[in-house]
Amino acid sequence: MVKKILTSVMLVAALTGCQKKVLVLYYSQTGTTKAVAEVFQEQLGADIEAIDITEPYTGDFNQTIMRCQQERSSGYVPTLNPLTCDLSKYDVIYLGYPIWFGTYAPPVQALLNSVDLSGKTIVPFCTFGSGGLEVGVADLKKALPTTTILDGYGVRTARVASAPQEVSQFLISSGLKEGEIETLPDFSEEHPVTEAEAAVFHAACDSYQFPLGNPVAVATRPIANGTEYRFQVEAMNAKTIIYVVETP
Repeated sequence: MVKKILTSVMLVAALTGCQKKVLVLYYSQTGTTKAVAEVFQEQLGADIEAIDITEPYTGDFNQTIMRCQQERSSGYVPTLNPLTCDLSKYDVIYLGYPIWFGTYAPPVQALLNSVDLSGKTIVPFCTFGSGGLEVGVADLKKALPTTTILDGYGVRTARVASAPQEVSQFLISSGLKEGEIETLPDFSEEHPVTEAEAAVFHAACDSYQFPLGNPVAVATRPIANGTEYRFQVEAMNAKTIIYVVETP
C-alpha cells in the first residue's frame, strides 16, 4: 500500500539578528490560523496577539464568502479593534492569516491600512484550502514597499496537525531558530508531468474540499522514506507549487 502525504513548505533565506523583539500577529476566523500562530509563538518564545474586527465574520463557509464578496465589490474594508501591543517595540513580526479569494483575508488589509510597518521585517504564514501562499506574499510586498517581507510558510487546513514539525523545519532552514535538519538532495530538473506522476498527485490531492488544479510540471528527489514531488499546478489562471511525499 502506498501512502501519499501532502506537504506545503516554502523556505526563506536566513534572517540574522534572532535576538530582536518578535511578535506573532494573526487573524483567524475559525481557529485554524490561531492554532498555527500558537505553534510559532511556542517555538519562538515570542509575544502573540490576535487581530480582531469590530463586526466579526460569522456563519458557515458560504455565508462568510457571500459577505466577503459583497465587501470586495463595494471596496469596504473591515474596521479593527485596537491592538493592545505597541508595534513600535517589535523588529520582527510573524504575520498570520487565512487565504481568502487567493490572498490574505480582509482584516489583514485593514491592519495594513491602519499601522506603520516601515523598517520592520515581516515573516508571513498562512492557512488555506487550495493554495495562495505565493500570491499573498507578493501582495504584501506590493502593499508594504518600505518593509522587508520574507517568503513564508503555508499549510493546508487539512494538514494543520503537521504544522509543529513543518514550522520547526521552516524556522531552522530560515535561520530563525537554532537546530539541525536533514540535508536533502536537490530536486531533479523540472519536466512535464507523466501519467504516472499525475496519478500520484491526484491520489494525494483529489480528496481536498477545494479543487487544487492540474499538475503541469514536476521535479522529484529521493528522501529517506520515499520520493518527494514538487508539482507546478495550474488553477484559476494562476500557478502554485504543491509538494507531495510518496512513501511505501
